[in-house]
Amino acid sequence: MKAAKIPTDQIEWQVFAGPGGRPAEHDGVPFAFIKELSDRRKDGRGYAYLLRLVPPPDHLVRIIAVARSDEHVFLLEGGYCNKAGDLIASPGAYGLNVEDSPHSAFCAIETVGYVVCTGEPDEIRGLDVVPIETARA
Repeated sequence: MKAAKIPTDQIEWQVFAGPGGRPAEHDGVPFAFIKELSDRRKDGRGYAYLLRLVPPPDHLVRIIAVARSDEHVFLLEGGYCNKAGDLIASPGAYGLNVEDSPHSAFCAIETVGYVVCTGEPDEIRGLDVVPIETARA
């Protein structure tokens, strides 16, 4: 394979699919989007994409997943928060979810992350929007 240089602004955002392949929508409005950058899984390699989460006001996007391969996540914009909506990770933060590890993420502000999986992407077990007050409880 030759080197690939593709301006990411030429790749359209697609609505991300959650559990069961359902589009990530809240009240009919998409809240999670993906830009696939490379997919070399058929060659025994990894998968890279940008993930954009856009929570409605006073809500959190909640992701619950299990890593099916090592997953590297680098925050480009926005950040992760705790269940109370308080920012706990900002742009430049890096995380590694090792294969078979359950993990979660919460976002209260628009967030974009660069994700690289060494093989298969996560098994998404939950992807929804919840009011911040509900998440605190």
